[in-house]
Amino acid sequence: MKRIVLKIGTRLLVKQAGAEEQSRANDRGAEKLSIDRESVSAIVKQIAGLKNSGNEVILVSSGAIACGAGFLDIRKTKIKNLMEKQACSAIGQPILMKVYSESFEKYNVPVAQLLLTRDDFEDRGRYINIRNTILTLLNKGVVPVINENDTVSTEEIRFGDNDMLAALVAIKSEADLLVILTDVEGLCSSDPRTGKNAECIRCVTDIDGIMEKVAIKRAECDISTGGMFSKVQAAKIATAAGIETIITDGRNPDNISEAVSGRQIGTRFVPSETVMESRKKWLAYGAKAGGKICIDDGAVGAIVRNGKSLLASGITSVEGNFDMGDVVRITDASGRDVARGLTHFSSSEIEKIKGRKSSEIVEILGKCDFDEVVHRDNLVVLWK
Repeated sequence: MKRIVLKIGTRLLVKQAGAEEQSRANDRGAEKLSIDRESVSAIVKQIAGLKNSGNEVILVSSGAIACGAGFLDIRKTKIKNLMEKQACSAIGQPILMKVYSESFEKYNVPVAQLLLTRDDFEDRGRYINIRNTILTLLNKGVVPVINENDTVSTEEIRFGDNDMLAALVAIKSEADLLVILTDVEGLCSSDPRTGKNAECIRCVTDIDGIMEKVAIKRAECDISTGGMFSKVQAAKIATAAGIETIITDGRNPDNISEAVSGRQIGTRFVPSETVMESRKKWLAYGAKAGGKICIDDGAVGAIVRNGKSLLASGITSVEGNFDMGDVVRITDASGRDVARGLTHFSSSEIEKIKGRKSSEIVEILGKCDFDEVVHRDNLVVLWK
């Protein structure tokens, strides 16, 4: 048995309306979009088959804003502000869920909707509650259908695309496999839409800077916001937490069961052999960083290679305003994220003690409750 998170993008769920309906929409200067029931039905059939084989499936689905925009005869590119996006989402969510419910009902599979924001992952208590809710639904034989709660999200707390949401859900639910469905074969050596010699990269064992460059970030299109870049980033997060990730072509629904069965489909991202404990997963990928601490090469080596705590002597600069106990990004001189952790000092205090020895802190601040700025027990390294 496997616990699988399946992410479906807007392009696979929404289609252009029929000619007659489109003609009426054109009279109003709109591009009529509608839910692709045939595509949804084919995907649901695959999920039902996986469940019948003893697997647990969590569905992360996009498409609500596009469904709402189609209902209102609004081109997504013509949506002017966040309020209009939220209005379209409020209309589109029940439309989308109705189609899912009707499709799953044919296989006697109950579904439940969960709408999440970034804040739900950043708060430790809510983060744990998400896991408890998902696991309870799975235990009851229910398929959770998860989407970003666009109706309440602000720009500051939005995921931006559901690839990141799917990776965080996979981590929180302790999934065995994350399958991201797209409209190309997988991660290719170049954009398959423009490059004649584009080849699918079948297996990735290390997602480094070169791989991220290969994943060409497409500009935002009419009905979706992701692109291959965000999918590779999601794979990077999931595999770091020990979760195998596959990006494959969702236009062929059979690829879902093929991917789960282990057949070589699309691009497979090999998971890390070292799995973080739950709390450190939250520090690394759930919690929002309140600021940034830049460190020198000596401190980088101490943290990454030797598993040491971060001391004030290795800090070169600090950015942002944060308090003691906040999560901070720890970066090297080039700005690359080295680690994340809970700080023992505020940003104003670190500004005063940066580059100084621990023995000097009490003289500078008039107190010294901690020798470490970030203790190794409250720190998670992001690369080796």
